[in-house]
Amino acid sequence: MRRSIEERACELAAYIVENDSTVRAAAAKFGVSKSTVHKDITARLPGINRALYHEVRALLDRNKAERHIRGGLATRRKYKGSK
Repeated sequence: MRRSIEERACELAAYIVENDSTVRAAAAKFGVSKSTVHKDITARLPGINRALYHEVRALLDRNKAERHIRGGLATRRKYKGSK
């Protein structure tokens, strides 16, 4: 059975906050695209649940600020294994 877009947006946001997750991880868990997760959280959620939106927004901003570090660590692991 198909659930409503509003329910999906709230479930995605709750999952991201509870698990300190990324958009990519939430998309994989719920079987939707990263674009869908991002659209649900940034465009639809503010009209549904403003407080939850602010929690998720803070987490997404932190993830965005840290992503260059995660990318560097992934590159380090990649080349460390090849030597």
